Amino acid sequence: MTTLKLTRRSALIGSFAAAGMLTGLVRRVAAQSGDATPVAAEPVLPATVTDVTGTAIEVTDVSRIIPLNGNVAETVFALGLGANVVAVDTSALYPAEALALPKIGYQRQLAAEGILSFEPTLVIGTENAGPADVIEQIRSAGVTVVILPVQMTAEGTATEIRDIAAAVGLPERGEELAAQVEARIAETQELIASVEEQPRVAFLYIRGEGTQMMAGANSQADAVITAAGGINVGAEIGLDGYQPITPESLIEAAPDTLLLMQAGLASVGGVDGLMQIPGIAQTPAGETGNVIAFEDLYLLGFGPRIGDAIYDLALAIHPTLEGEPLHPEWQGTDVLGPDAEASPAA
Repeated sequence: MTTLKLTRRSALIGSFAAAGMLTGLVRRVAAQSGDATPVAAEPVLPATVTDVTGTAIEVTDVSRIIPLNGNVAETVFALGLGANVVAVDTSALYPAEALALPKIGYQRQLAAEGILSFEPTLVIGTENAGPADVIEQIRSAGVTVVILPVQMTAEGTATEIRDIAAAVGLPERGEELAAQVEARIAETQELIASVEEQPRVAFLYIRGEGTQMMAGANSQADAVITAAGGINVGAEIGLDGYQPITPESLIEAAPDTLLLMQAGLASVGGVDGLMQIPGIAQTPAGETGNVIAFEDLYLLGFGPRIGDAIYDLALAIHPTLEGEPLHPEWQGTDVLGPDAEASPAA
């Protein structure tokens, strides 16, 4: 029988399994944050922003916004324009107000007809949104569409925040948000500078029995692990992107910490179910039960909360560091059971 290591940081959430689906959990968590929906500012329009193709896009109306990705929706709300958002995709799990809005489907599987039915004045997202022909149909219908590059680093998130803010005519507010992200990242680097040993972390992307992968290089998980001062063991053994978990790869990687998203951990029945995956229990992390789980969009959403997420991850994977987590409500291994609804984040 596996003994679960419940450290102060990895066991900060104690009773989420009591009721509801995962989206209900996220709804309650989002409602706990007091700064999710700041006071709306007055956009300065028209505004011009350069999209992923290098084209200058002029935005003249932000009264009816549809963000195509969860992190973009989170940024629009953080900028103070949540009241202007008329619909979101299913990866928009934060803030709570976004969960209550009509859905346009999943960011990678959108349909033009559904989006156009909301009569948006601005559709904005990243290259993760698609298919590409759907984006073109929306643009051809006369709607202003802004598509930005996908950012794979925390530093890139600050750039994305500035770009989104520029598109909606709120560059000053965007600069404030981006500066907050950069300041928190700098604070984290200062925090971990004195740490001599780097924890060996394996990020496991799991969605039930059908999808079980480990993160390697060129992944957002790799970016957050390294930013938090850890070694991404998947990258160390030569994995690129996300690759299927095998007992051999787990044993070779020898992680002392297992990092998951809460929905993924829930999808296999929590820590006990995780240990049933071949090879997990035989790793150093499996033997000690050192499992860390973060709310999906908080960890890998790469929105305005990414600086806080990296700071909290640094505390979670470095047990010798002194400090209190910024958001204990978005981490913990006590999650819902295998029938919980899986978050589409990441």
